[in-house]
Parts: sequence; C-alpha cells; structure tokens
Amino acid sequence: MVTPRQSAREQMMRDIVRVGREHLNEVLPAELSLRAVARDLGVVPSALYRYVRDREALITLLIVDAYDELADEVDAAIAAAARKAYRARLEAAVLAARSWAIREPSRFALLYGTPVPGYSAPGDLTSGPGTRVVLALGTLAEDAWQAGKLRKVVTTLPRAVRADMERLRREYELDMPAENVARVYGLWSAVFGAILFDNFGQYGEGSLTDREGFLRVHVAGLAETIGL
Repeated sequence: MVTPRQSAREQMMRDIVRVGREHLNEVLPAELSLRAVARDLGVVPSALYRYVRDREALITLLIVDAYDELADEVDAAIAAAARKAYRARLEAAVLAARSWAIREPSRFALLYGTPVPGYSAPGDLTSGPGTRVVLALGTLAEDAWQAGKLRKVVTTLPRAVRADMERLRREYELDMPAENVARVYGLWSAVFGAILFDNFGQYGEGSLTDREGFLRVHVAGLAETIGL
C-alpha cells in the first residue's frame, strides 16, 4: 500500500523530471540548475535537495526518463506490428525511434549528443534503461530465428569479438548464432547513427528530400545484414 508520504514523494519526483525536461528545451544539459528547477516548482532549493542531491543526479533522472520513454515507444511500435513480417516490425521500431527523436530533440541530444562536461553516468542506474532498445531489437531477431525467418549470417569473427558475442548469447539466452548477434549489435549503432544524422542535420542542406524514405531504405539494407 502506498502511503501519502510515498505518494507525495513520487509526485515531487515526477514534477522535478517535468520541469527538468522543460529546462532542457532552453539550456544545455551542462547549464541545468537545481535552483532554477526549484524556483519553477515554487520551493526553496534546500527542499529540492531532499529529492535530488545535485545537478548530476538531475541529469541522471532526465537520462533514465528519456531512455525509458524512447524504449516504451519502440516496444509499442513492435507490438503494434506483431502480425506483420519481421522486416516490417524492424522498420516500425526504427521509425518509432526516429519519431521520438524528432519530437524530443533536446532529450535525444542528451542521450546521443555531446557528452556533458564533468558528468559520468552511473551505470547501475542508466545501463538498464539505456540498453532497452537494443534488447528489443535483439528479441525481435531472436524471435525471427526461432520462427525460421532469420538465416545464419556467414562471416568470420575475430576471436575477441566472438568471445564477446558468445558472452551476450549466454547472458541473454539467445539461440541465434554469434555471427547474427554481432550483426544485431551493429544494427543498434547503425540505426541511431542514421537518426542522429537526420536529427542533427548532418546529411546536408538539400541532399535528401525524403529523409524518412531514405531511412526505410537504410533499414531494409540492415535487415539483410542481420539475416532477415
């Protein structure tokens, strides 16, 4: 049973994240200020320190919040496409990630842009949320393997890379071969690299008239690469 005190704390944490999001639209992550957040919440800074000890803790809250919202939308897109072919599910996942990035440019930049000077993300808090999308992609590929819709990738893996992929296979109880695991792991960076180029204007003025269409083509090629 949730006590009134716990409920009040949860509401305050939600309010802190909400205001922190709003500030990210106005300032760089390195410029976030607990005093400014407290001001907009109508509380004194000392009251806020009971919930968030410093700026780094606020940044961590916002990172976890962004990772989770992004992953929730990717998961929902895959679920909505559950009756479609695996390639279509992969495309739906990537397009959902792109849509979130376009809608939330400052939060996307917090996750995939320039590192915040002096900030080191605590792995015990951020690793789980931060790997949810790659795990969703991995689960999609594993489901395709189990359904006979993912062919074995034929390639030679360096010894160290094979060891890493075999470790991931054991950790996540995957049946697909290490070669496919390596391609799916690479898919993660390929997808977000493309979204980053799109969102940060790296393709250049006038180079692509249909960026979403280009991403669909890119995803089709990546699907071939992982064995779909």
